[in-house]
Amino acid sequence: MSGTPLTGGCGCGAVRFELTEPPVRAVYCHCTRCQRRTGSAASASAVVTPGSVRILQGEDRLRGWTPEGGRTKTFCGDCGSAVFIQNPADGAIAGVRMGAFDDDPGVRPSTRQFTAYAAPWEPIPDDGLPRHPERTPA
Repeated sequence: MSGTPLTGGCGCGAVRFELTEPPVRAVYCHCTRCQRRTGSAASASAVVTPGSVRILQGEDRLRGWTPEGGRTKTFCGDCGSAVFIQNPADGAIAGVRMGAFDDDPGVRPSTRQFTAYAAPWEPIPDDGLPRHPERTPA
């Protein structure tokens, strides 16, 4: 982790957060939900320890979308920046979008999940990372 605590936020600055523990790991997701949410072929997210994210400002600005059978995709309601992944059962923040960090979070994506749904217009790079057709096994 670059600094302690590691900070981040949305594009417009309305939402700010800090991590009190380093991210556990990071993953690339190639599911169609992430493709549509980001407008890109994959999203990169850091998996975090439950309770390690503290929202410093803008909690009232956060909005979420919970697809059937999926986790809540949390974003800034002002600028639309993707910020967190939340467990819909208890609202716990399970992940932070890599682009939301202010500095290097100190982890790199180590696996690719939902590759069965990869965008046909952008081949998955031959980077040696493990590939999982569905969710990365725990």
